[in-house]
Amino acid sequence: MEWIIVFAVLAILILIIILTSIKVVNTGMVYILERFGQFYKVLEPGWHVMLPFVDYVRARISMKQQILDIQPQTVITKDNVNISVDNVIFYQVLNPKDAVYNIENYVSGIMYSTITNMRNIIGDMTLDEVLAGRDKINMKLLNIVDAITDAYGIKILSVEIKNILPPAEIQNAMEKQMKAEREKRAAILIAEGDRESSIARAEGEKRSNILRAEAEKESNIRIAEGLKESQLLEAEGKAKAIEAISNAEAEAIRKVNASIIESGTDARVIALKQVEAMKEMANNPANKLILPMETLNSLGSIAAVADILGEKRK
Repeated sequence: MEWIIVFAVLAILILIIILTSIKVVNTGMVYILERFGQFYKVLEPGWHVMLPFVDYVRARISMKQQILDIQPQTVITKDNVNISVDNVIFYQVLNPKDAVYNIENYVSGIMYSTITNMRNIIGDMTLDEVLAGRDKINMKLLNIVDAITDAYGIKILSVEIKNILPPAEIQNAMEKQMKAEREKRAAILIAEGDRESSIARAEGEKRSNILRAEAEKESNIRIAEGLKESQLLEAEGKAKAIEAISNAEAEAIRKVNASIIESGTDARVIALKQVEAMKEMANNPANKLILPMETLNSLGSIAAVADILGEKRK
């Protein structure tokens, strides 16, 4: 009976030893295994069997990207302004053996390396340069801290400045300066708007005057052309009327001459008929008679002949 109890106890102890010698490493983690107090190997994710009382898990290291939030630190700028700066660091363990054996605490090493070098960098810059040069500061910190942590097997992925807080009086002065700058920009924009509006208005008036002058010019040209055409038409009408009257009178004279020739009238009658014809032509206001001096001299004798003929008819 005692042997059964001893066997059961031994079996339980052996089972416990077997169970404790089996290690399961989760994904994203590695174990640093030591044997007899010395580094033996790195256990990757999966099942592993350890020798009881011989092997020992020295550290459990996460291989995932990690975030280190550094508390705000007081930093003095080149122009002697105390500002508060806090950082966020993204890093990843690439060599877990170096991270365990090359430094006591790699997280503290990353943090203090960042704080020290941040103070050195900002100490060589004025406040305005610090406020305007976050990217420059981040890049410098990244290069310096990554070179330091390379010995730890750590890769610094990014260093970011979260906040830069100057003293309250500096903030008030900056706010006043920003307000003045905004008002200045607003005044400049208003002045530029007024100037562009004036230019546009002047251009519009200039264009309007040009169009008005062109319209008046075109109107005057058309009026002149209409007046010219009207005068031409009136002159053509008068010329045609005179031509028609002249043709009619000429036809009348021709008929009279023909009648005289047919009736055998003598020269005195012909002269009398010519006088009457000229008289009819003179009575027409549309006709103009131009008579030579010889004709005017002979009018007296023609009139005398007319009187004689009139007496004979009586």
